[in-house]
Amino acid sequence: MLSTARLARLNAASAGAAEDVLLACCGSRRWARLLVAHRPYPDLDALLAAGDEASYDLTPADLDEALADEAVVGQLAAAIPMDGAGARAALTALRAAHTEYERRFGHAFVICLDGLHPDEMRNRVLAEIHARLDNERDAERAKAAEELRRIARGRLARLIAGQSQMSGIKRFHPA
Repeated sequence: MLSTARLARLNAASAGAAEDVLLACCGSRRWARLLVAHRPYPDLDALLAAGDEASYDLTPADLDEALADEAVVGQLAAAIPMDGAGARAALTALRAAHTEYERRFGHAFVICLDGLHPDEMRNRVLAEIHARLDNERDAERAKAAEELRRIARGRLARLIAGQSQMSGIKRFHPA
């Protein structure tokens, strides 16, 4: 029942307060404002559907804003276990791949890692960043937008569930 109470508080919050909370889920002000404007939400599914719809409505400038906001999110290297054999080599490979990604596409690499065991994350990120380096610019923007939508969806669910960890891993930025 706590999630029902959290959703009720989001529904009842002032527009500014609700927008601030929602910006922690996706850094696009337009996205947050769209969700605020469609309140009240009867349940989590309705909120998630509104979040998805708002994500699909992001303009290129909105997407740029959301991607730029990723710089304030914690570093992936701190979130992914980097102990054990090969950890230093893996981190070096991640740093090099991320540098190339940012050079090629002009924004941070984003990936949703919700549902993955921490031991799987490093390999998934490394495999995905290398695969996505082959994308054309427009295809990669579409992929980054889809990853942001998935991340925002997970963050909304965690927000309403009352889980304190909001990351989901939004951004990869090696230490």
